[in-house]
Amino acid sequence: MQSFGTVNWIVLILYLLGMLLVGAYFAKRAVHGQDEFFKAGGRIPGWAAGFSIYATTLSAVTFMSTPEKAYLTDWGYSAGNLAIFAIVPLLIGFYVPFFRKLDVTTAYEYLEERFSVALRVIGSLLFVLYHMGRIAIVVYLPTLAITSVADMNPLIVAACVGFLCVIYTFLGGMEGVIWSDVIQGILLLAGAAVVILAAMSMTPEGFSDALSHAASEGKFYSSQNFATDAIFTSIPFIFIGSILNSLHQYTSSQDVVQRYQTTPTIQATKKSLIVNGILALVTIPLFYGMGTALYNFYEAKGGLPEGVNTSAVVPYFILSELPAGIAGLIIAAILAAAQSTISSSLNSISACVVVDIYNRFSDKQASVMFSRIVIIIAGIFGVGVALYLVATNQSDLWDLFLSITGLFGVPLTAVFALGIFTKTANSHGVLIGLALGAVAAFFAGKMGQGPFLVSTVAFVVTLVAGYVVSLIFTSRHTHDITALTIYGKDQEYIRRAPALAK
Repeated sequence: MQSFGTVNWIVLILYLLGMLLVGAYFAKRAVHGQDEFFKAGGRIPGWAAGFSIYATTLSAVTFMSTPEKAYLTDWGYSAGNLAIFAIVPLLIGFYVPFFRKLDVTTAYEYLEERFSVALRVIGSLLFVLYHMGRIAIVVYLPTLAITSVADMNPLIVAACVGFLCVIYTFLGGMEGVIWSDVIQGILLLAGAAVVILAAMSMTPEGFSDALSHAASEGKFYSSQNFATDAIFTSIPFIFIGSILNSLHQYTSSQDVVQRYQTTPTIQATKKSLIVNGILALVTIPLFYGMGTALYNFYEAKGGLPEGVNTSAVVPYFILSELPAGIAGLIIAAILAAAQSTISSSLNSISACVVVDIYNRFSDKQASVMFSRIVIIIAGIFGVGVALYLVATNQSDLWDLFLSITGLFGVPLTAVFALGIFTKTANSHGVLIGLALGAVAAFFAGKMGQGPFLVSTVAFVVTLVAGYVVSLIFTSRHTHDITALTIYGKDQEYIRRAPALAK
């Protein structure tokens, strides 16, 4: 158990207070209506929105699990980082124009216009349920890893990280969230670079010999990454599965889609996706490089000390080898990864509850204060569960909850694809396809062949079943949907929602 030390505590506390100040700075603007609170008034520069998307999709779990994967195996899973380049043309060419055309606050508003209000509500509630659960895990896992190697009270760490994040999200709205993400993203990248440089400089072999040793040990890429006897964990399959997982994040997950409306123009939105793609590419040498550098370092020392789990290899190295102050700053980077994910989830949960539920079925629009109350409730619930998990160390039931709600993620992505790329798909067909896709995902998971098989099966079953069932149960659309598909991408569309809402 490593001592965290007074200097590290001072650095960490200063970071957390700094995030509070960011939220407080944007608090005055956030009260000027829902467009300000959820869309930042559409004035975020494209590069900042791209940084925010990157920080949102990269959690503290990823910050530690990716180096662990490289430490234990190789860089094979980095093929998933390249998936963003395969989908950026799709996003720019097809998805973003529809979200911008409809001027949506939530992704699920498209589902009502294209299909039915039932699909909008289902999609929105599935997102809310999953992300309320995810907040707990994103607080719990990094807290557990850090406090397993440092003399820090896990309950205090979890409470501080979680509740301070709730406060600055409450205060600053989406604008505060995005600029906090920018700071946190820079801190993440810098922290990873420092760990690599420190580990390599302290490895007795030296830089070139360490690289040669890692290559000879198969720590980068090898023919095994393309082996047919392990097809579901091979690079080609990882790449395909990651494309589908990325499509889920960038087309049907509210925390990312919400960023598309925060920029002033569609060109700025496209720029944000390109910036995010570049950052995803930078992640490969930084995060996988951390794992390989730490592998070389500890191999030269005869391995990790007994009792140190590989899931905590990054915080253990930081606290045991880096100078006070620097260590505190990089631990802050790990917690920054957690906070960027939590704040995005909280603001997006509030957007779904307010826009898709309250405003959709109420005679009046919700106030900004109501939106903030939703953030407080969701935050207290998520952090409360995290504290319970820390205190009891019983996460199995919560993992099951996340698994069940997560089954609908990629199937929902197929629903969006059916809506945009076909005119045949209808509400009855895609509802049945969504259910069948979730069931297929469940059984694919039981095969134990990894997450990428689950994603592939879920997407294909939903897509095929949704289309075929739509052909069988034909139903006439109550309005012209051409402008909501690729066949009318450049056509103007007047939304029906005001006429349907009470």
